[in-house]
Amino acid sequence: MREIKPLSEARSSTVILFKNPKVIVALGLLLFDAVLTAVIIAYVPYTKIDWDAYMSQVTGFLEGEKDYSKLEGDTGPLVYPAGFLYVYSAIQYVTGGQVFAAQILFGVLYIVNLAIILFIYVKADVLPWWALVLLSLSKRVHSIFVLRLFNDCFAMTLLHAAMALLLYQRWHLGLILFSGAVSVKMNVLLYAPPLLLLMLKSMDVCGVISALAGAASVNFKFIPEPIFVSKQLAISLLIVHLVLLAVFAHYRWCKFEGGLLRLLRSRVLSFSGTKSSSMKIKAEHIVTTMFVGNFIGIVCARSLHYQFYSWYFFSVPHLLWTTRFPTLVRLMLFTGAELCWNIYPSTVVSSALLLFLHLVILWGLWSAAPEYPYRDEKLSTQEKDK
Repeated sequence: MREIKPLSEARSSTVILFKNPKVIVALGLLLFDAVLTAVIIAYVPYTKIDWDAYMSQVTGFLEGEKDYSKLEGDTGPLVYPAGFLYVYSAIQYVTGGQVFAAQILFGVLYIVNLAIILFIYVKADVLPWWALVLLSLSKRVHSIFVLRLFNDCFAMTLLHAAMALLLYQRWHLGLILFSGAVSVKMNVLLYAPPLLLLMLKSMDVCGVISALAGAASVNFKFIPEPIFVSKQLAISLLIVHLVLLAVFAHYRWCKFEGGLLRLLRSRVLSFSGTKSSSMKIKAEHIVTTMFVGNFIGIVCARSLHYQFYSWYFFSVPHLLWTTRFPTLVRLMLFTGAELCWNIYPSTVVSSALLLFLHLVILWGLWSAAPEYPYRDEKLSTQEKDK
């Protein structure tokens, strides 16, 4: 039976928690951003883009249509997974399809997402306390949530909630939320490769199988259209994406295990063994691996529409403070990316600048010292067996 902590010990833990300046800043940011979001909803005109199309597609589904090819809206046929239909059916039920009511709902969602992100940042403990403010400074992300009501908002909130669970090694429940995020929008699959790697590092093959059984373009505007839409460019970017993932996995994420191949070999050998090789992974390593894996996908994406900024904005401060860049350079990179995403329509210059900034950040991540991945000070099982 689990021992109940004395009341004095619980109070002591609470006092220690609120002595952490990052917790105080996080709570202040939530309050500030809640007021800011309310002001935006009240005074900034709603931007009509996809809401009517979403409601048309949902209405067809609720009327009994199950053929995806016949579920259409103003912007064309439905292209999102089934989770999208369930989420927006619930939104239509709660709001009656009214935009203002939906904006309030998305405003609450924004604050919930921000709270989860701040929790992740406090647990990972990479940024200085003042840099947490960067998470509330994006004009574009506020617009994506409360002025455009995109499904990206629900997908990323579920993804961030899944990451928060992973920090406590709650793999099964985390994968359920991850699967829910994928069911709303499939861009979340960019996180799948680093997630699988973390699972392999945290548990043996049997554990991984058990867990899995339970989950308008801003980019490359400077490239001529015939090349941009070509199959050759798509294949080239896919190859670059896979190569970057493999290189980061082998030389960065698995450095302390002797490389990706050694990790995979040890997991295959442990499949028939009797000794458990499960390890508890540090919060910083989980967050960094997930965020970097997703960012590599962003860098290699042929097409990035404006709402896609929500896919990785909340990871940018963590990524920047993972690099060895001076603080001034970090702030310049953050501001530059935000500027590029707020230029509408995008230009050749803004698109080229965004790619350049992405590549600089990627180089910074590559050249940074890899963090030790495990909670204890002991070497992993693989290191012991060398």
